[in-house]
Formats: sequence, C-alpha cells, structure tokens
Amino acid sequence: MKILHLDINHPLLLEQFTQLGFENHEDYISSKEEVEKKVHLYDGIIIRSRFTLDRQFLDQATNLKFIGRLGAGLENIDTSYAKQKGVFLASAPEGNRNAVGEHTLGMLLSLMNKMTKANREVKKGKWDREGNRGIELEGKTVGIIGYGNMGRAFAKKLQGFDVEIICYDIVGGVGDDNARQVGIMEFQQRSDVVSLHVPQTDLTASMVNAEFINAFHKPFWLLNTARGKCVITKDLVRGLKSKKILGAGLDVLEYEKKSFENMFVQKPKAFKYLRKAKNVLLTPHVAGWTIESKEKLAQTIVDKVKTRFC
Repeated sequence: MKILHLDINHPLLLEQFTQLGFENHEDYISSKEEVEKKVHLYDGIIIRSRFTLDRQFLDQATNLKFIGRLGAGLENIDTSYAKQKGVFLASAPEGNRNAVGEHTLGMLLSLMNKMTKANREVKKGKWDREGNRGIELEGKTVGIIGYGNMGRAFAKKLQGFDVEIICYDIVGGVGDDNARQVGIMEFQQRSDVVSLHVPQTDLTASMVNAEFINAFHKPFWLLNTARGKCVITKDLVRGLKSKKILGAGLDVLEYEKKSFENMFVQKPKAFKYLRKAKNVLLTPHVAGWTIESKEKLAQTIVDKVKTRFC
C-alpha cells in the first residue's frame, strides 16, 4: 500500500510502515488543491491538522483505505462521508492523554497559586507575598466535562489530592472509581473547578456561554485543553470580570486557525483582555505536545493500521 504523509511526525511512522511493506511518500508543502490531484494514487493518508479532508477531497481519493490522524480529534475530516466510503479512521487519543492530564493539572495548580503572576513580579524586583497568597485544591470539587481518554487521564492525575471528582458526559455509564458521573444540574451546583475534555462537535461548539456560566451555583475555575470553539470568549471575559469565573487556564482559543500551527491574525477585544488578565493562563495548544506523546501518537497510529490491514 502507498501512504501519503502530509505532516511531519515522529520518524517511527516511516520506519515501521516501511518494515510492514508499505510505500511511504512525503509531501509537506503542496497546497490542498495540488494534493487532490494525486491523492487517487494512495491507499492511506497520515495527517495532523494541515487542512480539512472534506467531501471534495475524499471524492478524489478513489483508492483510499485509511486516514491516520496524529491527535485525538477528527474534526478536520468529514468522518460521516469517509465512513460512507468505507475509509478506516484512526485517531490517537491514547497517545497524548497522559500529557493532557499532566498539563491540565499544571495549569490548575499554577492558577490557584498565582505562580505566573508571582514569577513575573519577582523577575521585575517586586516581592509581594500577601498579593500572591494562593488557594488550596484540597476540599474542592473538580468537575470534568467529557469523560473519555482525556477526562479520565485528568481524573487519574487528581487521585493524589483530597478532592471530590465528578464528571458529566452525554454518554451514560462512563463514571468509574476516579470520578462519579452526575447530571448537569448537580454538576453546576457542586463544581469549584470545571475542566473541558470534549471533542469539537455541533453539540460542544459554543457550549460555554453566558447561560452556561451563570447556571453555576458557585464561582469556579475554568480549564480548557479541548477545543477553543467550545468557549465563547466574550462570555468568558464577562464571567471573569464579574468574578463568576475565578480564573481560566486556556490551552486552546476560539480564534485558532484550523491547522493549529500559527497564531491567528485578528486579535479581538476579548482576547486582549485575556492577555492582560492576571488570573488567566494561556498556552499555545500544547497540552498534548510532549516529547513522549509525539512518539506515542505515532506508535498508536501504526498499531491501529497494522491491526486492521496486516
């Protein structure tokens, strides 16, 4: 089988596919239109988020048997149409779930203990102990929305803390020893921390809006290591200003480009507020982006393709 690699990934992909007898072709620079002209030659595609594999693209891929996506989500692929055409879809949430869990916990502890603010001040020669008094996680209720690979990984990381962990998911029966599944009303009544671990779908787009935020009984900390478009930024800013949201850790932003690779050009007013806010921590979509996860993501895709086709 011939495989077209559209993004640079861990070299084990090329090495192990070659060992399996596959023929690897690499194209990291051609436009989507240029790739469409030759995609009919390939049995498999390996991609991260370089561009969208939509209906038009899939129609040109007449010999396509599988798509391997180096990441957790598949929102840059028309999954229903691909399945209709009999294309096997392989994502790799198992590969970076641990990294996401660790990053989410790191953001939460940093926010609650004002580490970023304190670091900046000390480097500028300011020594303000009282202004950087933190809040302990012990005794809090941590609410996880979306209890799949990422949500479970975060819950696992919290096991060393004396906290209550609850989860909300549209799928029933997903709770386990690390998190008790609850309905949305109890979730909004009890949560001190809200962490998003959902895919980007029609149901999750703009889910964190003013109505959602105001339904919580207590002020809460918000963490988003899922997808930026799940949160309406201007409503988040209103929540921060009103202190309904105590602080926010955002690894993803509503304004991100589909490729995730470059900074967005337009910088709306709401984003300008986030940049200046002392109780907001921003990272550039790197929660699952570690040395270890790069290898694990690649290995996961190889293993899934091998199981299906070898």
